[in-house]
Amino acid sequence: MLSDEKLNFLTQVAKALAGQFGDNCEIVIHKINENNVNNTIVSIENGHVSSRQLGDGPSQVVLEALKKDPADLIDHVNYLTRTHDGRILKSSTVYFKDKSGSLDGIFAINYDITALIAAESTLKSLIAIDEQEDDKEPDYIPQDINELLDDLIEESVKLVGKPVPLMTKDDKIKCIQFLNSKGAFLVTKSGDKVAGFFNISKYTLYSYIDAK
Repeated sequence: MLSDEKLNFLTQVAKALAGQFGDNCEIVIHKINENNVNNTIVSIENGHVSSRQLGDGPSQVVLEALKKDPADLIDHVNYLTRTHDGRILKSSTVYFKDKSGSLDGIFAINYDITALIAAESTLKSLIAIDEQEDDKEPDYIPQDINELLDDLIEESVKLVGKPVPLMTKDDKIKCIQFLNSKGAFLVTKSGDKVAGFFNISKYTLYSYIDAK
């Protein structure tokens, strides 16, 4: 678990970066505790960028990190995310581990580049010649843990391409195993919500997770 000494240091760095780059730069520190993944944010600067505050839960990036072997985690620098209200952020995620190699903290930088993209688009319209657009969908930063779970469920349905009433058993297994791979079931009481959404029992839900 993230030590007070390390947290104090990271908080100091966070304040410096937020002060340097201004109100559009959000800095978030997540303290990793597998017994409580619903309230990971222990420090946040300029939380208005993603509408989050102290005590809020993880993003999808954080949740996925909890499902991985800490030895496989590599810092992810300079990628795109988006907020619940559609703004685009330029993000970086740095993983911190304890002496035993276990993940104990995540340091995230999210810079709102929405206005810059609008300006870039205006300039491109003046100088572009048949330039191809990038179709990659930015990762999503939810406002809270419930929104994150809703978004993951929606992703699972898109993966299958059918509404729940038309899904076969295999379709539902595919959805459930996708959710498990994304760390959805680390969220408290997520099993009840997912089982209800797919109209299956909790027992069936767990059998689908382990299905081959």
